[in-house]
Amino acid sequence: MRVSFLPTLNRLRTDIESDVERLLKGILDKIFNPSQKSTQTEIKSISQKDVEALVDARLKEHAATIEKSIAEKISSDQSSNDQEDYSLTPKQIEFFLSLIEKTREYELATSPAQLTVKDLNKLIAFNRYKNKGILINLVKKGVLKRKSR
Repeated sequence: MRVSFLPTLNRLRTDIESDVERLLKGILDKIFNPSQKSTQTEIKSISQKDVEALVDARLKEHAATIEKSIAEKISSDQSSNDQEDYSLTPKQIEFFLSLIEKTREYELATSPAQLTVKDLNKLIAFNRYKNKGILINLVKKGVLKRKSR
C-alpha cells in the first residue's frame, strides 16, 4: 500500500514559508519602527490529520534510515569476512607440515606464516580422498612445490 505525502508536504512547506515571511516582517518592523508595539501573532492550530501525517512521514523516514544502516552493516560484515585473518596457529602449522611429509613428493614452498586455514583444509581433503588435483592446485597457488630429486 503506497501513501502519497506530497500534498501534505507541500502544504507544510507553504505553511513554513509563510511563517518565515511573517517572522522576517516582524523583525524588520521592529528594527525600522522601534516605537511600534509588537503585534501578537495568531496561534494556528494543527489538526489531528496533519499530526498523523507528520508522524507517519517521520516513521517511514526512520524505517528507511534503519534499513539503510542494516544494509551497510551487512555489506561491511561481508567485506570484513573477506579480510579476516585466516592464518594458522602453531599447532595447525605443525599438523600441516606433518601432512606434507606424508605426501613424500611435495614440500612447502612458502613460509609457514603465510599458510591459511583454506590451505590446511585442502591438504586434509587430499589426505582423506587422495585426489592429486588438490595438490596440483596447491602447487599452482604457490603453497607447495615438487621435491627435487
